[in-house]
Amino acid sequence: MAMSDNRYDAIVIGAGHNGLTAAATLAAAGKSVCVLERSDRIGGMSRSVDLGGATAPEIAHLLYNLNPTVVRDLGLGTKVPLVTKILPTVCLSPDRNHVLFAQGEATFANGAVHPDAAAFGLLHGRLTRFAALLGQMADGPPPALAGGVLDAGTLKEMAALGKLGWGLKRLGKTEMREFLRVILSNAYDLILDEISDGPLAGALAADAVRGAHAGPRSPGTVFSLMYRLGNGGEAHLPIGGMGAVAAAFETAARNRGVAIRTGVRIDHIIVAADRVQGVLLEDGTTIHADAILSSAGPAQTMQIAGVANFDIEAVRRVRNLRHKGTVAKINLLLDAAPVFPGLTREQTAGRLIVAPSATYVERAFNPAKYGEMSQDLVIEAVHPSLSDPSLTPPGLHLMSAVVSYAPFALTGGWTDAARAELLARTVRTLDIFAPGIGGSIRESQVLSPADIADLTGAPGGHWHHVEMGIDQILTVRPANLISRYAFGIGGLYLCGASAHPGGDVMGAAGRNAALQTLKDGVLGA
Repeated sequence: MAMSDNRYDAIVIGAGHNGLTAAATLAAAGKSVCVLERSDRIGGMSRSVDLGGATAPEIAHLLYNLNPTVVRDLGLGTKVPLVTKILPTVCLSPDRNHVLFAQGEATFANGAVHPDAAAFGLLHGRLTRFAALLGQMADGPPPALAGGVLDAGTLKEMAALGKLGWGLKRLGKTEMREFLRVILSNAYDLILDEISDGPLAGALAADAVRGAHAGPRSPGTVFSLMYRLGNGGEAHLPIGGMGAVAAAFETAARNRGVAIRTGVRIDHIIVAADRVQGVLLEDGTTIHADAILSSAGPAQTMQIAGVANFDIEAVRRVRNLRHKGTVAKINLLLDAAPVFPGLTREQTAGRLIVAPSATYVERAFNPAKYGEMSQDLVIEAVHPSLSDPSLTPPGLHLMSAVVSYAPFALTGGWTDAARAELLARTVRTLDIFAPGIGGSIRESQVLSPADIADLTGAPGGHWHHVEMGIDQILTVRPANLISRYAFGIGGLYLCGASAHPGGDVMGAAGRNAALQTLKDGVLGA
């Protein structure tokens, strides 16, 4: 509980899943914590919105990488209700010979054997094993490689590196060499070295670059594909909508005594003697705390803390961070369940991927490089109401689509006309696979990357806050010398998607930042 209405041990900025995880972790250690959220709702990118009486996923619509340690620590699904359903992936093909894969096994949707089934199984299995090794590094800060005094914490981190090395050795010499060969390479070459180009390869390529300002031929996209596969790679649909996920994190935090205030805007972080003292709200209220954990982006955090309080090199590095969002979100309320020829109703309820080939995905990225909207969109679509009818009024159905490539800095800007054009291109693309779907649209919602930035504060509308490039991951995430959560000023920490291990609805960054805050002793004994 708080010491008073305006004094806490720690303040967390942002009530997304990372901010709530950080708050709950600190509260479990006996600290008083207040979460401040500028929106009138909690959840960040993992929340629901009303669309014509239906409960639609506003931005994120699936769970891939919910961290198992966070799930256990917060009691998600046990002490706190959270139910999910695993969805198979359906790789849509213009000739309606669609491909289905789940748990590393690929078949045609009609049950026929896919010619690349064996090769795909080997590739998927290898990448999943590699991803599991990297996943061991998600449950703690990236290792400190600059040397220094060896204490218990440093030894623990070295032990984690040793565990990774031992895991690589256990793979055998051939697999270890393969891991080292591909880890920083591009997904396009890796995929097409193993399987033929087509919908199956296209779906893997799309997964390697979703949310990124990159094409599958960009260096480091194998790492981002492994990141997606870090916890097995299965797509989980939350029953009750993404709002149920946000509610679960909120409940876990409130059960531990965390105070959560929404609709609160911070004027600035109060700094004295190079340490945070609290925050001043726009309404003139002062809230005191010994530590502040921010799930906002590095640049936004730096601005509200005062750029003058940071050294010149840190300011330069933050200003040079790459965070060009390329993903838009479209929700459609339909008069009838969509019909995809070649798919059963059960298959239609899966995760549908529009990426007919890896080459298609690469070409789709080209216009985004120059600030243009792609004509050939890469889409991940789900129909939540087919799995959870409670989300819509009787007879109506939801389609939720994550659409790439729609650049944040669109030439001409994201006007109403630009949003309408993106919707029209999306519907035209979907109509190839579900003829007539445009005629059943009752209501729509279109969120460009610029809209996502306005709604959530995500830098550049980027789903990971900072690009997951090879120069912005692990010990250099978000940038060199600010990769271990502490952010320049004493008592100030980053706990959002820009921090290690990165984005997705995962929670690990929030937990790690909170544990680092406790370890650093800024909150006392």
